[in-house]
Amino acid sequence: MTRQEIQDKILKIFSEEFEIENPDLDDDLRDVHEFDSIDAIELLGEIEKLLDSQLTQDEKKQAMGIRTINQICDYVESMASVHLNPA
Repeated sequence: MTRQEIQDKILKIFSEEFEIENPDLDDDLRDVHEFDSIDAIELLGEIEKLLDSQLTQDEKKQAMGIRTINQICDYVESMASVHLNPA
């Protein structure tokens, strides 16, 4: 999965699930879009669907500091390398 594919899928999730249209990739989601911890949990569920894999508790904890779409894409890229290409 390329970075552009990940970004497109994440933006689609934000549009469909959170009704956030065309966010700036570097917007602080909490400040600009009132994205809260419940939204973050829902997003992690969507990421698991995207990866077709369950995230571990440690992997979920890694996501807790994420604040922007770019950071989400970085996170999904790193999780994809683990879950889609296991060693």
